[in-house]
Amino acid sequence: MHPQPLQDRVVVITGASRRIGIGAALARRAVADGAAVLLHSWSPHDAEQPWGADAGGADALLDELRSGGGRVEHVACDLAAPDAPGALVRAARDAFGHVDALVANHARSAAQDLEHLTADELDRCHAVNTRATLLLAQAFAAQHDDARDGGRIVLFTSGQYHGAMPAELPYVTSKAALQGVTKSLAVHLAPRRITVNCVDPGPTDTGYADADAQAAVAAASPGGRWGRPTDVARLVAWLLGDESAWVTGQTIASDGGWSAR
Repeated sequence: MHPQPLQDRVVVITGASRRIGIGAALARRAVADGAAVLLHSWSPHDAEQPWGADAGGADALLDELRSGGGRVEHVACDLAAPDAPGALVRAARDAFGHVDALVANHARSAAQDLEHLTADELDRCHAVNTRATLLLAQAFAAQHDDARDGGRIVLFTSGQYHGAMPAELPYVTSKAALQGVTKSLAVHLAPRRITVNCVDPGPTDTGYADADAQAAVAAASPGGRWGRPTDVARLVAWLLGDESAWVTGQTIASDGGWSAR
């Protein structure tokens, strides 16, 4: 029997508050590939959004993964707190003894155009999306054992580098920063055999779009449909594995050709 591709690896996955979301799909795939996983969630953010919170979703996901034999722990925390990223990485190390990979999937969403832009929302999106991700990367790199194979950081951006998103300025500003910093982090960490890549999942059906948006995006997509959380999970699984060891500093769109239109 062949070993699982992430056997004995430990992965921190942020942003897994909703069972229908990308974070949950990432966790399911990582566990299926043999990894131990520390899940992060923060459902109060979802409760503020039009799609609403998945009540008990993170705990239900934890039970689901454990019932299948997965080694999984869960921490709920607001990554806007400056000390939260370091505490999250420490929690993973305390639970599993080491941390091999970080998948920074969390995000704060904000629908503000130029006329409605506020300093408060700019600061909130920066704190959660950009600052917390960089502090997570810092904490991960500080504890990583370079003698272990498989050092991986996967960041998440959005589609702002392909086309305009003028109705979401705080969000796209903070997401553009993550894409922009990917190469610098990758070059800095390459001597330690830690790869850093950035993923753009494109339009992904996680329950946030209404029927009109669902139809319009599907009609405009070269693939004729929205992306599914499992689509991006397959890419991230590859980036976490050994076969991607020579790929770093890249932004990869997993969007069924949406960005190539």
